[in-house]
Parts: sequence; structure tokens; C-alpha cells
Amino acid sequence: MKIPHRILNILLFATIPTTLLAESLEQSLLQAINGDAIAQHNLGVMYSSGDRLPRNQRESVKWLRMAAAQGYSKSQYLLGQKYSEGEGVPENDAEAIKWYVMAADQGHSGAQHDLGAIYDRGVGVAEDDRAALNWYRKAAMQGVQSAQYRMGMMYLDGEGVQENPAEAVKWLRMAALQGDNFAQNILANMYAHGRGVDEDDAEAVKWYKLAALQGDASAQLNLAVKFASGDGVPEDDVEAVKWYKRAANQGDVKAEYQLGVSYERGIGVAKSDELAMTSYLKVAKLGHKSAQYNLGVMYSVGRGASKNPNEAARWWSQAAAQGHVKAQFNLGTLYAKGEGVQRDNIKAYVWWSLAKSQGHDESEYNLKVLRANMIPQQIADAQMSATRCFESAYQDCG
Repeated sequence: MKIPHRILNILLFATIPTTLLAESLEQSLLQAINGDAIAQHNLGVMYSSGDRLPRNQRESVKWLRMAAAQGYSKSQYLLGQKYSEGEGVPENDAEAIKWYVMAADQGHSGAQHDLGAIYDRGVGVAEDDRAALNWYRKAAMQGVQSAQYRMGMMYLDGEGVQENPAEAVKWLRMAALQGDNFAQNILANMYAHGRGVDEDDAEAVKWYKLAALQGDASAQLNLAVKFASGDGVPEDDVEAVKWYKRAANQGDVKAEYQLGVSYERGIGVAKSDELAMTSYLKVAKLGHKSAQYNLGVMYSVGRGASKNPNEAARWWSQAAAQGHVKAQFNLGTLYAKGEGVQRDNIKAYVWWSLAKSQGHDESEYNLKVLRANMIPQQIADAQMSATRCFESAYQDCG
């Protein structure tokens, strides 16, 4: 049986010479048995992928090992992957690293990248940012996109090297130009904030859009914010909502919250308290304190749902426990009036006191009025409770 004249689907592995494509598997096997490293490698690849041969990882490893032992870098790299993933051999990080190093020392960019990732994450070796940077650099200089991205991030964060935003921009741009959406989004952030480059909102928008069009939720949110503010692009609330929706549909909490704000205020979309409440509820359940506060407001006045002081108290309690100053003030007011909760001057004092500590002026006035209706012991108890609540980061406020 003749092998069809087409390039075999062997990912980033060996490029099979045209002459081999015309030979039979039997001839290829004979070449491999006679010690031809390329033939051995190709058999290993075919057994691994199941292309023209039954998929058999152990047989794949056998042939790859033969070629690797002859110094064939592509086989050394694949053999390293086999040990790393436990395919055809027991998983063995040390053995994987051994073969990766052999391939990397011969200039194999994939092996260089993977060694960078191994030292970056501390897989089978002690985490070593400098070693990671060294291997990433070698791969990045050969055009490996993900290595360029990691180089950029390591220079940005000062991992294994002194922090250097301008150098970070250089590497991130390389990855971004190859279509790396993470690099595009970070590069846009650099332009938006003038870090490592001159601030340029139009350039930021360009990179945000490229990443957003690839489905990057963070870039979609950032692009929406630019359209909402008119920074680097003409202000367009409708376009902002479009991108908020795309990011929210991927589970981005901030985008879902902003979508709620858009519906509540009728910005870029028809006003709808019901849809606003739906968005707020999604993220409030995930702990978004501003959404929790907004839900409390809506339940307190009956917008988007029937008026319900109990629900208002429930959501303001959750927001207050995260330090939301307006929620703390409003919760204090509910306790002072006995709306949605049992009336309790001490708890009202506690929450107003906490809001006051964050600079809420109206709380200070309310505390003065409340003290006039409390005996000294109640005030002392309330102050102790407020101190305990504050020192426990709002977790012990009962």
C-alpha cells in the first residue's frame, strides 16, 4: 500500500521528505530497523497519533527512544512529552526534563518553551524564575508566541529579572502581533495607563478590540469601558453595552454588574429595572458588594420587584459585611426604624459607627441623635460591639 502524497498530520513534529511519502510503510519500517532516525521518529509519531498505524503509545515511545538516542531533537522533545504526560511510560518529571534539555540544547524551540514553563511553575524541579526566563528567552527569540508572552509578563512583574515595563512592552508586542489575545489585552492596558509606553488611548482601543474579537472577556470589558467613557474612541453607549453583554455572557462579573447599571439607568439600552435586577442578582450571589447594595436599594423602594424590607436588609447586610459604607449606613437605619429587622438601637449604633469611621457624614449626625435616646451602658455596649466588628473585618458584628 502506497502512502498518499500529502504532508502527514504530525503537528509540529518531523517534516517527512517527499521521497518517504512515496514509500510503503514496510519500506519505512525497514529503514527504521536499519537505524534511520527520521524513519524511527515518523513511526513513533504515527503510532502516537494513530495515523496509518494502530494507536499504540508504548510502541510510539519505543521508536521515539531509538531516534532520540541518536540525537534527533524532535524525538527527544516528544519523548520528553511522553514522560511529562505519562503516555506509553510512567509519568516521570525528571526523565521528561532530561530529554527536554537534550532537545533544547540543540535549539528545539518547543523544548525550550516547555523547560521555561517547568521552571516557571516548579514542576519536578524547584521553582526558578531566572532559569524560566533563560529558556523562555531562547524560545521567544525563535518566535514562540507563548514564550514571548511570558517574557513580557516576567519583565512586567519583575520575575527573575528587574522590573522593566518598556522591555515588557517589546515582548508583549511580539506575541500580540502573532495574535496572542492575552498579550493584546495586556499591551492595551500598558497603552491605556502609559506604562512602558506613552499613554495612548487610541492604541489601547486597537489592541483591546483585537483581543475582544477573539473572545477575550477581559478585553471585551475593557473595550466596553472605553466606549462608555469615550477615551480613544467616540463615546458610544450602545457599543459599550454590546461588549458588556459579550463579556457578561462569558461570566465576567464586572461586565455583568455594568450591564445591570446600564439597564437600571437606561444608558445605551432601554431602561429596565427587571433586567437590572437580574444582572445584579447574578453577581450579588457571587459576592459583588455594589450589586448587593443596589439590590437592597431596589427592594427597599420596590423597583424591579415588590417592595421588601426583609430582602433589602438581607442584601445590605452582605454588602455591609464587605465594608460597603452606604450599605452600612442603610443597615443602621433599618435597625433604628425596625424595618426588615427587629428594632435594635445597639446594632443601629454599630453600623452607623462603622459607616462614620469611613467618613460617612450623615452617620455622624444620626449617632448624635441616637445617643440622646440611649443610656450610658447601652452606648458602652454598642461601642464595644462596633470595635469587635471593625477588628474582625465586619465578620463578628452580632
